[in-house]
Amino acid sequence: MNKNTVLAWATTIMIIVGLALVALGAFRYKDVAGWGFASVGIGFFAIAWVFNALKGRV
Repeated sequence: MNKNTVLAWATTIMIIVGLALVALGAFRYKDVAGWGFASVGIGFFAIAWVFNALKGRV
């Protein structure tokens, strides 16, 4: 496994966790905690985007 493969797996895992957090915020928690879960999920998407941009450059 080279660096690009590791970054690809990290990006995939981050997207899955981000989708799970956004889904928890949207469907499970209807109060203020839902907003927190959704915002953390969006943060996971941002980090996954950075990991994806680093592929081939590191």
